[in-house]
Amino acid sequence: MASVPPSIAALPARTPELGALLERWCNINSGSGHAAGLTRMRETLRADFAQAFPAATITELMTDAPGFNPPGSRALSISLRPTAPTQVILCGHYDTVYEADDAFQTCRWLDAATLNGPGTADMKGGLVTLLAALQAFEATPHAARVGWEVLLTPDEETGSHGTVELFRAASRRHQFGFVFEPGRPNGNIIHSRKGTGGIVATCHGRAAHAAKVPNDGRSAILALAEFLLEAAKIPSEMADVMVNVGNIRGGTAATNVVPHFAESEIDIRITQVADGAPLLARFHALAERFNARDGIQLTLKGGFNRPPKECLPAEEAAFPEWQRAAADVGVAPFTWVHGGGGSDGNFLTAGGLPNLDGVGPIGDNLHSNREFCRVETIAPRAQIVALFLHRVAAGEITLPPAKG
Repeated sequence: MASVPPSIAALPARTPELGALLERWCNINSGSGHAAGLTRMRETLRADFAQAFPAATITELMTDAPGFNPPGSRALSISLRPTAPTQVILCGHYDTVYEADDAFQTCRWLDAATLNGPGTADMKGGLVTLLAALQAFEATPHAARVGWEVLLTPDEETGSHGTVELFRAASRRHQFGFVFEPGRPNGNIIHSRKGTGGIVATCHGRAAHAAKVPNDGRSAILALAEFLLEAAKIPSEMADVMVNVGNIRGGTAATNVVPHFAESEIDIRITQVADGAPLLARFHALAERFNARDGIQLTLKGGFNRPPKECLPAEEAAFPEWQRAAADVGVAPFTWVHGGGGSDGNFLTAGGLPNLDGVGPIGDNLHSNREFCRVETIAPRAQIVALFLHRVAAGEITLPPAKG
């Protein structure tokens, strides 16, 4: 087996400690809209990272995004050796989909190695992995040659509207990135991701008494329903495109009225940047067909907020080294796959920064009260990160130069 520095080899012995840290963090509610909970989580992370890395510079960054983020939300930037010849960024989000009024608030151990709880996999487990990896790396002999920044954000689950510019800026000053979203249940990491967006379709019709004969009303609900059924067929015409009608609302309290209003929110996803404009054009062309009808007006608002994460050449070059590091610490073989969900890795890739995504621990059942993390995978996944960074610092792995 290849030589592994002692601090990296020792990580599995820390599993009970890392599991306790994960449980403590996950018992803090940090739903994306829970201002007090986000503040408490941020302050906890700041204290824990400051204790782990007393020489690091910690900065709080405003992430205002009216209508998306609660007032006063902030990201944390933790940096060490910003003038070192090699610079990398490690990313994670500390918000979850479980708000303060959600019934799912606390953790429980399903067995000695499996923790069920809000954010255990997505992605506080990733934050624990990140912390442990850097602690191990810092004790390696060539660590001074690599400078790093940790960016912890409060709004990934709602679209990163207040932090997208932070990722764009980070793409210019670093050479490589790591995104600590959870790994696939079989251990695979992420090769690429779909771009994500949303469309709000609003339909106005013409109100009338439902019993009027002949009826000159125009039902907004029926017109919108027909539009949505047609929109749902678009993926059969465009490969690798996804369309999901998320909700629909309309009408009035009275059922004897032909409804004049209806609205729906639609989730849209693409695999390639080149698919974005044709998909939106397809939606607008479909809407125009309905607008040609008497008494119907259908408008569309929205678009894409995350571009697709397409695999970059530098990522292709780095992945075999990632697999080699995994093999050298005894992790079972794995590969990388396309993911339908978006992450902040999408923004790094859009900025031209190569990054490996899904490098956090293994878990499943995200965004449900069945979410869990396999705690015994935290240390091995941290070992891979730490050994990869050690080899970068030792000159065994060459990263592309920074663009900035």
